[in-house]
Amino acid sequence: MTDATGDSADTADTAHALVRLTDVGLELADPADDLRGLKVLDRNDDEIGTVDGLIVDEQERRVRFLEVGSGGFLGLGQRKVMVPVEAVTSVDADAVHISQNRDHVAGGPVYDPEVVLERRHYEDVYGYYQYPPYWGPFPR
Repeated sequence: MTDATGDSADTADTAHALVRLTDVGLELADPADDLRGLKVLDRNDDEIGTVDGLIVDEQERRVRFLEVGSGGFLGLGQRKVMVPVEAVTSVDADAVHISQNRDHVAGGPVYDPEVVLERRHYEDVYGYYQYPPYWGPFPR
């Protein structure tokens, strides 16, 4: 089935499998998108944490979510949250800048690598940050 543009109507509403980059042997479509290890700064340039991991679209090899670790000491007590890439406003040599403030991100959906994430969870993350999901009618 195709829509008015000739594209498959199913593809606009289909989310591909998302995986944690370190769990699979994938290379990103664009190696410059590997933001792991960079600081994450909020819209006020306050530090939130660091990019500890990337959740990627397995088929397209594109980053869809940042796994941001904050708090804790030497990894103990650290809280990990998911931030959709749509929140990224810029990237420089040392940091990823996002459109949200630190308190909002701190209250965001927690990332637990032991839990298999499903589409419903990703929808919750997008809803929390108030961005349309990447599989919507106008994917990025």
